Amino acid sequence: MEKKRKFASGVKMGVDYYPEHWDSELWEQDIQLMKITGIRVVRMGEFAWSRLEPSSGVYEFDWLDQVLDLFHKYDIEVVLGTPTNTPPRWLTDLRPDILPVFADGSVYHPGVRGHRCYSSDSLNIYGSRIVERMAEHFGKHPAVTGWQIDNEFGMIDCHCPRCSRGFREWVERKYGTLEAVNREWGTVVWSGEYSDWCQIGPPHGGSPHQNPSYLLDYARYQWDEVVKFQHTQIEIIRKHARGQFITHNFHSYPQRLDQYQIGKELDFAAFDYYPNTSPDKQATGPYSGALSLDVTRGIKRRNFWIMEQLSGPPGCWFPMWRTPYPGFIRAFAWQAIARGADTVVHFRWRSAVAGAEQFWHGLIDHSNIPGRKFEEFAALCAEVNTLSRKLRGTELRHDAAILFSHEQLESLRIQPQVEGMDYYENIKEYHRALTKLGIGCDVIDWNEPLDRYKLIVAPSLYLMNEEIAGKLERFAAEGGTLILTSRSGVKHMSNQCVMMPLPGLLAKCAGAVVQEYDPIGGDVHEIVDNEGRTFACRQWCDILSPDGADIVMRYGGDFYAGIPAVTVNAFGQGQVYYLGTHPEEAWLMSLFSEVASKLKITMFPGLPEGVQVTVRTGRDRSFLFVLNLCREARKVTLPGAYPSLLYGESRGLELELEPYGVDILEMR
Repeated sequence: MEKKRKFASGVKMGVDYYPEHWDSELWEQDIQLMKITGIRVVRMGEFAWSRLEPSSGVYEFDWLDQVLDLFHKYDIEVVLGTPTNTPPRWLTDLRPDILPVFADGSVYHPGVRGHRCYSSDSLNIYGSRIVERMAEHFGKHPAVTGWQIDNEFGMIDCHCPRCSRGFREWVERKYGTLEAVNREWGTVVWSGEYSDWCQIGPPHGGSPHQNPSYLLDYARYQWDEVVKFQHTQIEIIRKHARGQFITHNFHSYPQRLDQYQIGKELDFAAFDYYPNTSPDKQATGPYSGALSLDVTRGIKRRNFWIMEQLSGPPGCWFPMWRTPYPGFIRAFAWQAIARGADTVVHFRWRSAVAGAEQFWHGLIDHSNIPGRKFEEFAALCAEVNTLSRKLRGTELRHDAAILFSHEQLESLRIQPQVEGMDYYENIKEYHRALTKLGIGCDVIDWNEPLDRYKLIVAPSLYLMNEEIAGKLERFAAEGGTLILTSRSGVKHMSNQCVMMPLPGLLAKCAGAVVQEYDPIGGDVHEIVDNEGRTFACRQWCDILSPDGADIVMRYGGDFYAGIPAVTVNAFGQGQVYYLGTHPEEAWLMSLFSEVASKLKITMFPGLPEGVQVTVRTGRDRSFLFVLNLCREARKVTLPGAYPSLLYGESRGLELELEPYGVDILEMR
């Protein structure tokens, strides 16, 4: 099978396929229909360990060879998943140390999925062995173009003996001495000081009263273990399957795992995208989805794949969702592409008839007869394949970014600040306001360089160090606009509070300090601008004292009525806003609109609810995606008329979109 690959580049559509679930007589029928439908890529194998290695050291690859040969025959490329997410029963019986241990001492039962401790020596040995055999055997097969490592990494919080030993060794490497551990964790509180290394282990019992510095370091240890687990597989595949890409499918943001660490060694990131089909989620779901896609693009700061996209109503361990409304599948696939997906793989080809995911519906329902959803998908494939080459090499180039940090997420999870305040939910609200204005926004790791941006939104930088503070100061001093929020600069990176006025290391660039704060939670307060207009705010009220900054908003009530709530400080050539409270969306949109106008950032103000616009740009042209992600028709006013790639005519100024309507306009 040394025939040269014929696979074309460009934007592609695909499906997830599980040949091990189906009679072999169906394989070629399925693949023929996939070819006719316009499918160009298939992912498979990520759960097939028991079929690939039915007993220790006994490998049965013939069935997968047959399937791969068929896909090659029909010029459909294949992404193989490494199957370490589901160790087979013979292995967990042979090496029970593979199974994670929960905080209460119970063991993660085999026969589900994700039942593996990333730190397990046995998993490392047997997992590396199956990955090596697969890479050796399939790494040169002309149908295989890439690999997915494992499946949907997540935090397990394992408390097994290997994790206990591993964490102790990790702490000793990081701090060197027990004196340093006791100092950096503040263990003198409640007589928690360590006098011997053997006393350090996982947080058994899951008590909410555990030391927050210790808990944050335990999370960091787990992040490192997942990175090591993945690195071992990547090294094996790179050795035997040169020229084939390697990715991983992230899922369900926010992830407690540090996806930026995991993403470093990947060729690109992938995401499993299941937009909610309920009409009740119409006002929020498309915006949360937009954030998820932007987060995924930010993992590598480049285009990405969708490795699982909704094909029908999910449901299994929870009641089923509504079935996708006509146009839903098409619109949300185009949303993913509009925000940087170069390939969209739908889950799954056919609904399962056995196992836990029987009612997590695929493109073909249990009847095994293609229906409405399948026909919509086929039409979508035709559209994407027609435009594939035009969109090849295009990407999103934005002037605005939101900083995201897993260390902030975890530390604020460990010590919630006030009822109703959630780090990621607040990021959603800032991102939604930008999206409603048509302002393109990246979501990036807070450690990334900022030089390409004009506007940075930095929500709740709760942990802070001098390096990051200096970087933010330089960004503003060189002409950028920086937006800081409450609960910034509260702690050192050790998760211990600073002894200085807040926002701590950021006070200089903010030009204001916090005199006192009021955690108001769900109570609604008012803020008033200099023209007397009032807006609602909630969660938190920093009572500010300007130190060079101008007052933008004041509180409208309580004992701090009239005291500054929002300030802006001229810093070098730029500006730094400090939001001492969490204002309502209308005010955020007003702020972002004003800032974008000053900085000459492209935006599309006046978008109807549910409509999103995005621009993918290539060498000599750009493409404007206009998406109606709701069940009602919408009219959109655009700055000009442009030729439509989908309808072959000039469209614009007043663009009418049907429910879940899509248009793609070419902008020279």
